[in-house]
Amino acid sequence: MRDKLLAAEKVKAIEWRDGKLGLLDQRVLPREETWLTYDSAAGVAEAIRSMVVRGAPAIGIAAAFGLVLGARARLAAGGDWQLALEEDFKVLAESRPTAVNLFWALDRMRERLQRLKAGENVLVALEAEALGIFDSDREANLTMAQLGLELIRKHQDSPQKLLTHCNTGALATGGFGTALGVIRAAHLAGLVERVFADETRPWLQGSRLTAWELAGEGVPVSLNADSAAAHLMKTEGITWVIVGADRITANGDVANKIGTYQLAVNAMHHGVRFMVVAPSSTIDMSLEEGEDIPIEERDGRELLDVGGQRIAAEVHAVNPVFDVTPADLIDAIVTEKGVVERPDAAKMAQLMCRKRLH
Repeated sequence: MRDKLLAAEKVKAIEWRDGKLGLLDQRVLPREETWLTYDSAAGVAEAIRSMVVRGAPAIGIAAAFGLVLGARARLAAGGDWQLALEEDFKVLAESRPTAVNLFWALDRMRERLQRLKAGENVLVALEAEALGIFDSDREANLTMAQLGLELIRKHQDSPQKLLTHCNTGALATGGFGTALGVIRAAHLAGLVERVFADETRPWLQGSRLTAWELAGEGVPVSLNADSAAAHLMKTEGITWVIVGADRITANGDVANKIGTYQLAVNAMHHGVRFMVVAPSSTIDMSLEEGEDIPIEERDGRELLDVGGQRIAAEVHAVNPVFDVTPADLIDAIVTEKGVVERPDAAKMAQLMCRKRLH
């Protein structure tokens, strides 16, 4: 399956070339395919904050390269470059609060700085670490795609209907995707009859990004309103809801795009299995449960406007970006370290003790 996924790869959202970071502007897809180039940590932080790049793994990768750009500028400026670099750590860390991959990547970059040997080239070391974060995410996604495929096949070895939420594909990661990576593998294995993609208001990541990725690879996909998901579970014989994650706590609770929690509730009611696919960098063992996760809330005007045009009444709008799905609603969490079925604190601890599989 690894070779098939590599051969079928068409979409990428992050590129490191000639010491600059290229990001595919996801705010204008699929209408335009525009690449933006960044040469500063502050620029990368703004790209994360403004949703040029989104998806927890992709945010972490971008932040790692942002630190490389920051270090280059601080070294060129002279003086106490390490003290000055703390400002770049700060601005990147504050760009999005919920996705733990961001902080995981920044911690890895800080640890690499602390391991510098006398005479070692700082920029070479940091660039190698950022590239390692990028490459390890791709490898994790390939591993998770195979593990998720095996889980689907274990329950039904024939074409079936799946439902997904938001965008968890190549656009949200270093390549292939988390939940969409599993769906891609299932398609290549002949196990997908149709994928239903929630439109995912208010940024429409499902209709703009997921539908675009899947249609471009010939995966049968139907777009649906978020509020149609329960009806489709009832009438279409959907076997799996497959989603990604922005943070997973020590007990297996999952923070993901707003609307995921109600999907899990509806899936349990209709007997539909619920799979979360995320690399181990998304698991935050320092938080005991989902109630501890900081939930980002964005400007309510994102709900009042569409395409820059006001469509709603002049009222107060509540716009939480994520919600938390309790572990007891989840059938399986798929990571590159293995699969946790019916997650709880003991199973999550056991998972995190394993060595990486890639």
